[in-house]
Amino acid sequence: MATSEAVRQVMSGALPRFGCFSICLRNINGVVSVKSGVNNARKRSSVSAQVCTNARVSWDRRRICAFQGRNDVFHGKNHVGRFDSLSCKCQQAENFRGATAEDQHGEIFVDESDKAIPFPPNGVTSPTPDNYEFKPDQQLKHEDGGFGSNSKATAARKSTGSTQKSKANLIEEEAWTLIKNSMVYYCNNPIGTIASNDPSSPSTLNYDQVFIRDFIPSGIAFLLKGEYDIVRNFILYTLQLQSWEKTMDCYSPGQGLMPASFKVRTVPLEGDDFATEDVLDPDFGDSAIGRVAPVDSGLWWIILLRAYGKCSGDVSVQERVDVQTGIKMILKLCLADGFDMFPTLLVTDGSCMIDRRMGIHGHPLEIQALFYSALLGAREMLAPEEASADLARALNNRLVALSFHIREYYWIDLKKLNEIYRYRTEEYSYDAVNKFNIYPDQIPSWLMGFMPSTGGYLIGNLQPAHMDFRFFSLGNLWSIVSSLATDEQSHAILDLIESKWDDLVAEMPFKICYPALEGQEWQIIAGSDPKNTPWSYHNGGSWPTLLWQLTVACIKLNRPEIAAKAVEVAEKRISTDNWPEYYDTKRARFIGKKAQLYQTWSAAGYLVTKLLLADPSAAKKLVNEEDSELVNALSCMISASPRRKRGWKKQILV
Repeated sequence: MATSEAVRQVMSGALPRFGCFSICLRNINGVVSVKSGVNNARKRSSVSAQVCTNARVSWDRRRICAFQGRNDVFHGKNHVGRFDSLSCKCQQAENFRGATAEDQHGEIFVDESDKAIPFPPNGVTSPTPDNYEFKPDQQLKHEDGGFGSNSKATAARKSTGSTQKSKANLIEEEAWTLIKNSMVYYCNNPIGTIASNDPSSPSTLNYDQVFIRDFIPSGIAFLLKGEYDIVRNFILYTLQLQSWEKTMDCYSPGQGLMPASFKVRTVPLEGDDFATEDVLDPDFGDSAIGRVAPVDSGLWWIILLRAYGKCSGDVSVQERVDVQTGIKMILKLCLADGFDMFPTLLVTDGSCMIDRRMGIHGHPLEIQALFYSALLGAREMLAPEEASADLARALNNRLVALSFHIREYYWIDLKKLNEIYRYRTEEYSYDAVNKFNIYPDQIPSWLMGFMPSTGGYLIGNLQPAHMDFRFFSLGNLWSIVSSLATDEQSHAILDLIESKWDDLVAEMPFKICYPALEGQEWQIIAGSDPKNTPWSYHNGGSWPTLLWQLTVACIKLNRPEIAAKAVEVAEKRISTDNWPEYYDTKRARFIGKKAQLYQTWSAAGYLVTKLLLADPSAAKKLVNEEDSELVNALSCMISASPRRKRGWKKQILV
């Protein structure tokens, strides 16, 4: 209904049209077609969007196009003709499918020097100091004495401290340069950053695309730096790529699904030998390895939308009709009824950051933490209207059930481990202790030595007769950030990280999961994946981008010294190693065998960490605080008798 209303408003003129589109609706297999109004005499300065409908692909692959002249373009060619190239004359992303929001913050990277930066075919330049845009604080604070000190020891300490700070500043500058040079432009506006810009890589695979999950740390870095336009553009342009039409084709995205990534492609304009058009081509997983749809993209999109409003103060974006509709479509997709009895989100293997077969199908912790955070963010941003009452009610009910389920059944510490060790099985009752029929023999031998006397964590997965005891970093850290874990559990997670520092951090933060699958277990669960060999990639590899989630969690709990220690470890190598995607071996001593260099989110994760440690108060804009209403509802839920609740339902039915 919300979707139909948005379309009706556009057609009636109540809302601005898509750039310079001339919209007409045509029902072909249930797909809405949007035609462009192109000036046949001058086809080089307009925008069009069209829906491709062919025999092979029946869903709505959106092509949002911008035309360019013969002298190259602004976002991804070998060079830019500063004076004689024709720029796109279409409206900015603010005018797409919604009410216009006033730009209170100006534009970034649109001055003439930026437009003249040469870009190679993958849309970015190699990192060079000349292209550096941002100017981090270069001041060095001298400690351990004043300028008049004659002590050699004091002078040595001052010199060492200054050298370390200078090195840190140079690393930050290099990281900003890397991010800026990975920026992708569309309609002369920055709309995201590509995954990697490794000049030494013979094959870019899909690393030259803008991934939603990969852009999150880049977007947070821009927000913390006060550069809001690129994040706003990213939010609104990716919204245009959201799947709106649900079809029966087994390779079609469900309604509301956000793409995993998109790419700006330049294609010749039919009928004109000298003009081309730029096309935003989304990937919903249909071309990804394993052909798995991304569950986390929509959740990250909502999280970034909330962060944009908190950091910029511009809530007009989230109040737009099209954005409100996009939020509701994501929620309806996630809250849809199914056969699953658990409040957790049921997903397939490879549907999140761990995007390959790793035995995380079912209810992986990472998705549940992002799901909980997105639900909280959506509840804050949804407009209080009567049409959303049912959705808000379902959202609140899911929040209570999800938080109870994760806190109660996913948590493990030494006490809970002893309880599982003595579990009785085959219990049939409403008040059974071993509710999921977990067999004690499932406890792995490594866990006996890994579990500290103080501290604990949330396990990776829970299903009937199965507990995945592996420690998954993103899920645990984001459970702290989103307040999915209790305050006591959150501190226990950081206690475990400190006590197991050599296992989880070692020589480069941060292990994506611990331990790695090895031997026959790796062959069966990971399918002998040659990229996911033990202690590599998603199978126990170390990912520098996880630094920023660790930092937000530490600052929230007022323990920033843990994050500061991790940054010191990273700074010893990450720049020298050319910002790898991940590191191999148990102690992270080697750059990943198949890791891309100049990985954007490795640099962005480092920058977000540095910005947050410099201004810890900024972390408040990224976290979800404990909700008192949820706490009260949880207390009632815990104290209620399952038998009494079931009996009450029977009475209602009678």
